[in-house]
Amino acid sequence: MHGKANAPTEVAAGPDGETIGRLASAQTLRQYDRVGLVSPGRTPAGGRRYSLRDVAELREVARLSALGIGLEGVRRILELENHLTALQQRVAELQAEVDSFRAAERRTSLVVWRPQPRAR
Repeated sequence: MHGKANAPTEVAAGPDGETIGRLASAQTLRQYDRVGLVSPGRTPAGGRRYSLRDVAELREVARLSALGIGLEGVRRILELENHLTALQQRVAELQAEVDSFRAAERRTSLVVWRPQPRAR
């Protein structure tokens, strides 16, 4: 009988053939999952299934950890990076909306023609 802590970690391959096991040990992966650094999907048997995004996040966690940043610091950095990405997407949406309004304004602008007074 397996508890959550002993749930098998599915070994998945990254885009370049790198396996998850080469990025981190099963124990480390469980710890990352517990603290919310990387939250992989699950197989029907309860194993972890890592997406390409999960693999990218694992690489970032490994990079930041190698710089000496603790797990709480890594979690905060990833949280801020995700927030920044969301804000950048919102800015792009708003810019597209402004561009659309400006284009509509150009199409619907009234042109007022006033005749020049005749010379006598």
